[in-house]
Amino acid sequence: MSEFLSGLVRLRRGPWELVATILIALGVFMLMQPFVLWAFTYSFIVTLIGTVMFIIVSHFPE
Repeated sequence: MSEFLSGLVRLRRGPWELVATILIALGVFMLMQPFVLWAFTYSFIVTLIGTVMFIIVSHFPE
């Protein structure tokens, strides 16, 4: 866990790609669930943030 947090602080690709991937998956889940309207409302922006974040952090050093 401390290695993951130090990777986030030092702007390493692996941990930030994991965060971006989790955001994308969360956004897709929010889009597909039929129960909570606010989650459906914000699903596109969460997916978009995760996608843009993934594109940006893919240029970070290993």
